[in-house]
Amino acid sequence: MSDTATAHHDDHASLNIDNKKLLMWLFLGSDCMFFGTLISTHLIYRKIYPESFDPTSLFSLELTSFSTFILLMSSFLMALAVSAMHKGELKSFRRNVLGVIFFGLIFLGCQVYEFAHFVHEGLTLSTNTFGSTFYMMTGTHGVHVAIGVFWLICMYFYSHTGKMDAHESAVDVEIAGLYWHFVDIVWIVIFTAVYLIEFI
Repeated sequence: MSDTATAHHDDHASLNIDNKKLLMWLFLGSDCMFFGTLISTHLIYRKIYPESFDPTSLFSLELTSFSTFILLMSSFLMALAVSAMHKGELKSFRRNVLGVIFFGLIFLGCQVYEFAHFVHEGLTLSTNTFGSTFYMMTGTHGVHVAIGVFWLICMYFYSHTGKMDAHESAVDVEIAGLYWHFVDIVWIVIFTAVYLIEFI
C-alpha cells in the first residue's frame, strides 16, 4: 500500500462514512419504521372507531404547542453544541448542551403533566383503543427523549474529565445530535398527525 493510501486509511470508517455514524443512521432508519408503525396504527384505529373517544375535550393545544416550541429550541441548541465541538470550543459546547438538557427536561415535565391530567379525566392505557395507541406512541417518544437527556448528561460530565479527543469527541457529539434531531422530527409528526388533526 502506498504512503498516500496509508495516510488516507481510517480504521473507524467504511464506505467513506464513520462506522459510528453508519450504525446510528441504521438505527434511526429502523426507529423511523417503528414510529411510522405506531403513528399509522393510531391513525387507523382513530378512523375505524371515531366514536371511541373525543380527545378535543382533553387536548390542550397551548401546552403541546409550548412543548413543541421547547423541543425545537433544544434542537437549535444541539446544532450549536455540535458546531462548537467541531471548533474545539469546549465551554460553548457545555453551555449549549446544558440548554438542550434543560429544554429536554421541560418537555418531559410537560408530558408527565399531560399524562397525569388525561388519567385524571379517565383516559388510561386500557380505556379504549385510542388510549392504548396514544400512550404507546407518545410514551415511546418520551422514553426516547429521556434516553437522549441521559446521554447528554453523561456527555456533559465526561467533558470535564479532560479525556475528550478533538476528532473522536466531535464525531460522538455529532451522533448524539443526529439522535436528538430525529427525536424532534418524530415529535413534529406526532404533534401534527395526532394533536393538530383533531382540531381540523
